[in-house]
Amino acid sequence: MAAYVCTRYCINKFKDSIRFIPRRYRVKTKWAATRPKFPATELALHNFDTSYSIQLRDLWPSIRVAMLCEQKYGALINSFSSAPNVIIDLEAGGCKDFISRPIDCSRNEVHPSSHDSTTSHRGSTELEPAAFQPSISPDIKCLIFPQGDISRFKPARPDSSGILGYYLLDAASVLPVLALDVQPGHTVLDLCAAPGGKTLALLQTHSVNYLWANDLSGSRTMRLRRTLQSYLPKEFLDENKIHITSTDGRQLGMTEEKSFDRVLVDVPCTTDRHSAMVEENNIFKRSRTKERQKLPLLQTQLLLAGIQATRRGGHLVYSTCSLSQLQNECVVQQAISLAQQELGITVQVQDLRWFAQCFSDTFHFAPQLSVGELVLPYLCANFGPIYMCKLQRMN
Repeated sequence: MAAYVCTRYCINKFKDSIRFIPRRYRVKTKWAATRPKFPATELALHNFDTSYSIQLRDLWPSIRVAMLCEQKYGALINSFSSAPNVIIDLEAGGCKDFISRPIDCSRNEVHPSSHDSTTSHRGSTELEPAAFQPSISPDIKCLIFPQGDISRFKPARPDSSGILGYYLLDAASVLPVLALDVQPGHTVLDLCAAPGGKTLALLQTHSVNYLWANDLSGSRTMRLRRTLQSYLPKEFLDENKIHITSTDGRQLGMTEEKSFDRVLVDVPCTTDRHSAMVEENNIFKRSRTKERQKLPLLQTQLLLAGIQATRRGGHLVYSTCSLSQLQNECVVQQAISLAQQELGITVQVQDLRWFAQCFSDTFHFAPQLSVGELVLPYLCANFGPIYMCKLQRMN
């Protein structure tokens, strides 16, 4: 009886500080049902450690650390917005425009990391002769925080029409658009356009006469439409200026052959930084193994379609957000070979060493690539990875 009274006394005294869990909620976590045995991010890192430690050698440990740290962004200024003092406010916060600041972009000055690139791919792929100096569009403005500054951008404010003042993206993503060198009156094809950052950058040049933005995924195309609606006035969304489709880009090479002055082929890839950090929509999931293995084939087919859609003398830029040599240089070299052998099209690789030199103070470029340029993640300038290669259709 005394024990019963003592128990009741203790319960009444401490009932407010003790939380009793009903029996029906006492469930043991079922690990097999709630978590994958091998998370996709771990599979991605294992894959990267295996392949990139051989490809990048001593550079890989520092790149790995940077990829697992917070990514830096840039603010792509929207010239279609009338929001007041956007650039002034960003510069007051310490940002700088990495595109328009004065840099000597002499073609003869090459960044040290690319000294060997002229001689490392003299097989079927030839660099263009240094006959002329392409331009960099002064109308594209992208502001970033200085190296070592990990500050974050505030959300963009809309103007009186609801048009946002800037678009946040990896600043290195602007480089393929700059390399494309769009001139006034050009027709442009963005073959894999969603979610819309590079498409918006193309429009900031104010040189595009007609833009075809395509993406295979219906949901991603809807996201592209929402992006453009948030950053462009309604009159610019006219079908005569911007044509948005959701179709297989591999078919556009045949249906739109020799139709465009400039073509951007920003292909689906392993998106290395996302794959190493985020489980959602991760291509390294076990269920997507076959899809991942077929990526180089898909990328080659898309690049071939882009080559076919380019006019004689026109230019094309191939880009990925992967470090993989198999998805970068190998795809370019394979596509050039197939274009010559199966389609009778001669394609010439354009030398981008001068271009990388212009931005070597902002981005960290990979050394000794066979073709193209690769922005490496680097702790003090944690952009990328972004690979790009510029091609010209000769016949």
